[in-house]
Amino acid sequence: MNFLFAWRYFRSKKSTNAINIIAWISVTAITVGCAALIIILSVFNGFEELVKGLYTDFYTDIRIAPAKGKVLKLDAVQLQKIRSVNGISVVSLVAEEKALLVNGPYQTIVLVKGVDEQYTATNKISEHIKRGKFLLGDAETPQIVLGYGIENAIGADVEHSLYPLTLYTPNRKAKFNSLDGLSVNNITASGTFQVQQEFDNKYAFTNLAFFRYMLNMEADEYSAVEIKVKQDENRVKEALQQLLGNNYLVQTRYEQNKSLYAVMKMEKWIIYAILSLILVVAAFNMIGALTMLVLEKQKDIAVLQAMGASKKRIQSIFLSEGLLLAGVGAVLGMILATIFCWIQIRFEPIKLAGDTFIVKAYPVKLMPADYLLVLATVTAIGFIAAWIPSRKASKQELALK
Repeated sequence: MNFLFAWRYFRSKKSTNAINIIAWISVTAITVGCAALIIILSVFNGFEELVKGLYTDFYTDIRIAPAKGKVLKLDAVQLQKIRSVNGISVVSLVAEEKALLVNGPYQTIVLVKGVDEQYTATNKISEHIKRGKFLLGDAETPQIVLGYGIENAIGADVEHSLYPLTLYTPNRKAKFNSLDGLSVNNITASGTFQVQQEFDNKYAFTNLAFFRYMLNMEADEYSAVEIKVKQDENRVKEALQQLLGNNYLVQTRYEQNKSLYAVMKMEKWIIYAILSLILVVAAFNMIGALTMLVLEKQKDIAVLQAMGASKKRIQSIFLSEGLLLAGVGAVLGMILATIFCWIQIRFEPIKLAGDTFIVKAYPVKLMPADYLLVLATVTAIGFIAAWIPSRKASKQELALK
């Protein structure tokens, strides 16, 4: 019954036209606020999915690294136990260290990963080769795959290279300030990958046997073990941590990039809070519209009181009116946002500036959770905004004359 009264008051023409205008201004503001919230949250969802997809292509499901230092020791028995853990699909051994890569007058610092034959089965890095091929060579004839930014930094050409590159790596067994503190070797560039700028400017790949030789590693020494799983990675992580003990750091993909995911979530919530201010501004318009409506409907309130309506009933009627205004604005905003996002997904009319992005248009992903969040926000703000004028209406003592 409360909403029947509210719907009638919403549709009926008021004696003062300003009441209608203010009411529709509040509905429009809520519509714009809801649409903006859903669109922005959907864009954040799109970028988050894009970044996660790129990180999924580069990082493995689980990584085992030393809890202290740069080198972990794993003998054949330990490796066999790791491979036998239920849920593990592929195990890859990695040696990793910073190195100096030189091409004639050009040079740059890179993070080189020496990987075994199983590495490309743990992630999708080989699918991001832009030029050349993902060839790593062997211990005698090493080859290197460069990030796109590294190739540009040293002026290399992986498809038409006449001379090999020179790789300088630290010799862990050399004495401090010794002239033998660096290992030097020539290496041929075979390909270039392009995932995203963070990786393209930092990483290069070569074969494990060659790079372990360059780093002077023992037979049972590695930098990390990277693993692909075929079931719940958290369960596999717990099993590995229990097997290896506290001297080994076992991390899931999320834990390897915990700060990134935390920042992305924080940015999304900050934007949500800022855009919610639009709805707060709309709430002030709603308070004004409902206050004027209470003054407009004083005779109706008097009739209801004469018929025995309680103060709670009268308050509920005007509270329902406020929720109705908010609800109409929310529904219109959701419809508008859905249409806008569908157009962007289908036709991509809004492009990203520049040519350095992997995607050409703003990515968008609609999620039901965002709709529920926005609806809950509008309901809460609408309820608070309607409380003040509805409370005032219930306290009025009017009489019919």
